[in-house]
Amino acid sequence: MLTSRVCEQFDSLRGDFSDEWDDSGNYIFTGGTLKQHCPDKACNNYTNLVNGGCLWLLDRFYGGKTVFSYYANKNTDIAVYIMIWLGYKLNKMLKTQFSNINEFYDKHMKTIYDYKQNRDGVEGYSSYNDLINKKEYLLTMSIKDISKFYDVFKSLCKLYTECDNSDSDYNSYLENTQEFVNKYEQLKKELDISEGSPYYQLFSILSKDYDNFKNKCYYFPPLLTYSLISIALIFVAIPIFLGISYK
Repeated sequence: MLTSRVCEQFDSLRGDFSDEWDDSGNYIFTGGTLKQHCPDKACNNYTNLVNGGCLWLLDRFYGGKTVFSYYANKNTDIAVYIMIWLGYKLNKMLKTQFSNINEFYDKHMKTIYDYKQNRDGVEGYSSYNDLINKKEYLLTMSIKDISKFYDVFKSLCKLYTECDNSDSDYNSYLENTQEFVNKYEQLKKELDISEGSPYYQLFSILSKDYDNFKNKCYYFPPLLTYSLISIALIFVAIPIFLGISYK
């Protein structure tokens, strides 16, 4: 289940390994704790950084019983968001070398000790390799398609973070909600979301986490099936916002 704590970890990673590029068109890496997770602790190329970033996220959520309970809420669905991040990073710079996550995983990940290492005291997986392989439908999905979910995920994270922030600006909050719904609905139009498709499962997870957010910050409407929610509808559907205290 998505939480603001989960989103904070992704934000922290972006602080070391940005989603943005510098003015010369190069990726931005500032160091930090990510250095300890690159293969052979060498973050000297983009491939190693992507590999290290994936391992960093896995350690944050699935490295042991304590973090699995605290951050991942004993739920392996967070691994889906990690793989969406991975697909986005691959599509950003390595799309000519890899068409899907499985190709990158086979060549650069699964033989590394940290991925093979047995993880005691947790339920649902025995190793990171086991955890990744349980999301088989994502491994063969086009990285071009899976990367499209990343922006929607980031928008949803923004809502979770603002929900837990009592200083959030009301108008900004409404705009960000509209932004998420727009992106979600637009992506549904672009991809096959029939039941049984891999995209259907991704949309189901996003929808479930939006519902969890909505239950926590109850003044926001449900996702529509194929139409966009207008700002006017949001104003009708919610009470006057005087501060958020739902934590």
